[in-house]
Amino acid sequence: MPDPSKAKCLVVKIGSALLVDAEGLREGWLRGLAEDVAALRARGIGVVLVSSGSIALGRRVLGLPEAALPLEQSQAAAAVGQIRLARAYEEALRPHGVTTAQVLVTLEDTADRRRYLNSRATLATLMALGTVPIVNENDTVATDEIRFGDNDRLAAQIAVTIGADQLVLLSDVDGLYSANPKTDPSAQHFPMIEHITHEIEAMAGGPVSSLSKGGMKTKLMAAKTVVAAGCALAITEGSVHRPLSALQSGARSTWFLPEGDPQAARKRWIGAMKPRGELIVDAGAVTALHSGKSLLPAGVRKVVGRFGRGDPVSIAGPGGATLGKGLVRYTAEEAREIAGHRSGEIEALLGYPGRAALIHRDDMVIG
Repeated sequence: MPDPSKAKCLVVKIGSALLVDAEGLREGWLRGLAEDVAALRARGIGVVLVSSGSIALGRRVLGLPEAALPLEQSQAAAAVGQIRLARAYEEALRPHGVTTAQVLVTLEDTADRRRYLNSRATLATLMALGTVPIVNENDTVATDEIRFGDNDRLAAQIAVTIGADQLVLLSDVDGLYSANPKTDPSAQHFPMIEHITHEIEAMAGGPVSSLSKGGMKTKLMAAKTVVAAGCALAITEGSVHRPLSALQSGARSTWFLPEGDPQAARKRWIGAMKPRGELIVDAGAVTALHSGKSLLPAGVRKVVGRFGRGDPVSIAGPGGATLGKGLVRYTAEEAREIAGHRSGEIEALLGYPGRAALIHRDDMVIG
């Protein structure tokens, strides 16, 4: 069974009903979660929190009803609640020496390849610097056409984006059952799911809380997304004090097992793409790439084709033999400008400070 204390990178989704009740923010519960997060960070585990709650907090401040809100009131509530949500996490984690960062995204940020790469790079940098990103959907600008719709789906996309190996959905249910356990005492609990079958999907129901958009169906959709990318997913009841510690100690949950590992799944995805262009590199770059390094502009001798930022390109050695593929961080025109130059010269050549690598090693498959 997977164990969050042994994860390399962990995404935790917090539902609104756990964070906010009729009285407002559940500060004691949040402090317990912060203890768990700090303990994981102390073990060197990267942690990202995908948190609901901004609309639930904002609507109380604005005196809005509990019923479904019109779009403009929902966006206003999010604008008021987001700042309070970010401050709450900062105040809970700061005593443990943990720095937080707020990251607001919309569905467009993952659908558009350029924005997807920006999100991936930003989250990776924040985690490399030791911070805990607090991710939420940008409800102040999102409309039905550009929204995830629930944070189970958002958490799954974030887990795939950063290559997490575990995703924990803290919810008001302790896992998957054969039927609704609140109405059927004979419902069977499933501690582990190796394959998501049609029968498993048929067991999902609708939302179980007025504060929550997602039900078991959205959690199964999230599970299907992440296990295909090599990430394990747990559904567990999160209202207890220190819920991640409880999960590590064997609290009732359902684990969906991954298919492979995140890096291997990502490499397969990149390897299956059709190249939009080609980068021909020198002998020094060939050696660097085979040793697991990123491709820097200095090692590129020729740029072939027309491609945009985030497009797949093939990488060839001096003799023309294909070495692999990767997702390029510059357009073809920009790549031609910086090819053969050191990374420190990029700003002078392009007029803005770009990224040091032309293709990062995490966005590349060699061989």
